[in-house]
Amino acid sequence: MGKFKIAPEIYEYADFGGFIKDFPIQKDDLILTQRFIYTPFIAPFHLECQVIFQEDFGEGEPSDVMVDAVLEKAHSLKYRRVIAVGGGTVIDIAKLLALKAFRCAEEIFLDSSKIIKEKELIIIPTTCGTGSEVTRSCIISSIKKQTKVRMAFDAFYADKAVLIPQCIHTLPYRFFAYSSIDALVHAVESFLSPKSNAYTDLFAVDAIRLLIKAFDKIAAEGEESRQKWESDILRASNYAGISFGNAGCGAVHALAFPLSGRYHVAHGESNYQFFCAVLDKYYEKNAEGKISKLCDILSEILKCRKERTLLKLKELLNQIWPVKKLRDFGMKEDEIDEFANEVYDELQPVLATSYVLLSREELKRINQSLY
Repeated sequence: MGKFKIAPEIYEYADFGGFIKDFPIQKDDLILTQRFIYTPFIAPFHLECQVIFQEDFGEGEPSDVMVDAVLEKAHSLKYRRVIAVGGGTVIDIAKLLALKAFRCAEEIFLDSSKIIKEKELIIIPTTCGTGSEVTRSCIISSIKKQTKVRMAFDAFYADKAVLIPQCIHTLPYRFFAYSSIDALVHAVESFLSPKSNAYTDLFAVDAIRLLIKAFDKIAAEGEESRQKWESDILRASNYAGISFGNAGCGAVHALAFPLSGRYHVAHGESNYQFFCAVLDKYYEKNAEGKISKLCDILSEILKCRKERTLLKLKELLNQIWPVKKLRDFGMKEDEIDEFANEVYDELQPVLATSYVLLSREELKRINQSLY
């Protein structure tokens, strides 16, 4: 029987005001966020705490260079609690700020014994895909190695995870689209994982139902209708995070790593690139296993015949956000094999929780089909 764990306490509020009423913020608190979030949601409360704006230290996915610059700033401050209000970049950096002080990102890349939790960590996600507020994962790009370093330790668990649907109102539709699709990737991969169990399936299936229902409505009513479904989608992202935090993800995430690391493609968008192609390969290799149960669930929600579910899913997701070709990100043809080799040689721990194991050649063929 696989283990199951939910580490953070989970709270939900309609707005930021409800949160600070229950969690008074003091001078010795440190908020890590971004200005476009701080200005509408936090600034009106005139808090006296310390604030670091992540974008002052770099744009895009979190890198070792960005982390080192933020650390240098944080080391000049005295704080007892870290409050992350943001997306995946803010959350992953905040997980590091809650650790016992260390000099630079490379130090913990090379010596995991330096990963020691020291300060209380509260995470408020402002995207609807990572689920990172309930996981023990932290992913940082290594500029030197041109890849991502995935770390998974209990020290990265938040003490409290807080869901505030108001905080995703201003998320540009593009980011809303592929971050919520990323939540679906997390739910599906964890459902299909060989490490899944009855408890992870409860959260994964409910996440899948919430997300597909919302996508179907948004596709029919237009992107401006998303606000009606933001609460459901944020909760689904949280459920999916709980599920994959216990059961793991598989080949979709593994294949996405080189693209995201080399071309700085956002985590959710890079996962989306590979999602449907990997599901097709899974079905091709073992249509009678647990993917058959997934198709039963999807056919019920999508109201289509079971044999059409994966095609119907692909059509629906393309209505939410059209998938690109890998070449559109700048990927070169000779990287089709290079990236597949990197995944096969360096990411076996991630591939190990795939629904079925994929060979080096199968990984190359997936890249080729999407190029």
